[in-house]
Amino acid sequence: MSAGRDVARAIDALRRGWPIRIDGVAFLAIETADAESLAAFDEGGAADLLVSGHRAVTLKLTNQRDGTPTGPVRIERTSWIDLFEAIAIADPARDLATPMKGPFRTVEIADDRPAQAALRVARLAGLLPAFFVTEGVAAELDLCAGTVLDFHESDSLAIASRAHMPSRFATPTEIVAFRSRLDANEHVALLIGAAGNEPPLVRVHSECLTGDVFGSLKCDCGPQLDSALEAIAAAGWGVLLYLRQEGRGIGLINKLRAYALQDQGFDTVDANTRLGFADDERDFQVAARMLSLLAMDRIRLLTNNPAKVSALQTAGIDVIEQIPLRIAANPHNSVYLDTKRRRSGHQL
Repeated sequence: MSAGRDVARAIDALRRGWPIRIDGVAFLAIETADAESLAAFDEGGAADLLVSGHRAVTLKLTNQRDGTPTGPVRIERTSWIDLFEAIAIADPARDLATPMKGPFRTVEIADDRPAQAALRVARLAGLLPAFFVTEGVAAELDLCAGTVLDFHESDSLAIASRAHMPSRFATPTEIVAFRSRLDANEHVALLIGAAGNEPPLVRVHSECLTGDVFGSLKCDCGPQLDSALEAIAAAGWGVLLYLRQEGRGIGLINKLRAYALQDQGFDTVDANTRLGFADDERDFQVAARMLSLLAMDRIRLLTNNPAKVSALQTAGIDVIEQIPLRIAANPHNSVYLDTKRRRSGHQL
């Protein structure tokens, strides 16, 4: 079975509340566990907990390790950590309601590759990166850590369909859909205008349901999308890549959790890390693969984010020019935009 199919099956299992095994270590996602599945998982003794390094910082576990943990942290399971307490440990939305967590004791992880792989599958599944973990428990799905860690969605990405689609931005527009064997996400490219002598003007836009569709004022995504399409049409030709990587790659539900944390006073970066994620979990190799499949390996990039430029260049796309995309702030997103500039390196 291909690596993509293995990862897709693991994503499905975690979402359904089923355990998976990676290199002999069993993992049960805390978010989708219930009393019955945990009892079965605990049959040989209370399973420990596993959280990401980012979540461990919030839980004040750094004093038990050398420096700030960047990898997974295993927490010894004690009698008071039942399913309710485990969910409180995993979900930062409960931090204010249950502020006095602990004391905790961390357990040494001899080989963190299985744990790293499990955390990656959780992110791909859109789940909180937190598990019950134990050795010696059987699971229907047994994976190799290397299979998970070395696999990228872009490896199996292919063009699935394309059609002409006149839009309000430009009449000569073609829509191209891409599909991966990893999951049901379908990335899209809009090809606007007719190819000219200059390299195409390209915008890499990550899906934002709240901003693109519902007009959320908490971010600048909707106005950026419209402005980018207008700029490409004005340039004569180019492409907009629409990546299905909601919430900087953490998924819609986790993004809404980050929204709730922002309401508590945390900025975008702190909200993501409290959830257990990095500031930006997106995979821009997907965008590079889409451009390669469209035979566009030399582009002008419409972005304020230097990380996009670096990622595309590393993946073999020649970015000959970076063109800024300026959007005015509003009272609801001014802190968000300031955070992108100060903490994420965006050139706003």
